[in-house]
Amino acid sequence: MSAGHRLSILAEEDDDPMLSAVNLVDVFLVLVVALLTAVALQQQSHADETVIRNPGQPGMEIVVRKDGQEIKYRGNGGSAEGQGQRAGVAYKMKDGSIIYVPEAGEAGAGAGAGTGTARP
Repeated sequence: MSAGHRLSILAEEDDDPMLSAVNLVDVFLVLVVALLTAVALQQQSHADETVIRNPGQPGMEIVVRKDGQEIKYRGNGGSAEGQGQRAGVAYKMKDGSIIYVPEAGEAGAGAGAGTGTARP
């Protein structure tokens, strides 16, 4: 009787091979979702980003994150007016092109001649 009892136990424990395949598919789906999540988070951390802190205030700061580096620009609390000099005049034409005309005293350019066009 003990031999017959053993055979009946083995017959009851016999699993369907498809159940193992279904379990493997579930495991692989979990792994794929985990990998996709990791890749998405990695791309977000390397994205270019510009942050403006205290906009319009004297302590305004612009932080640019690009290619894993962070560059900070700080304002001096005043306006940027008067910190440059006039280089010429730009005209926007009807077709959308822009023509730059340098000042008369500028070296290397003829007075009143357009130096180039650019499309917006």
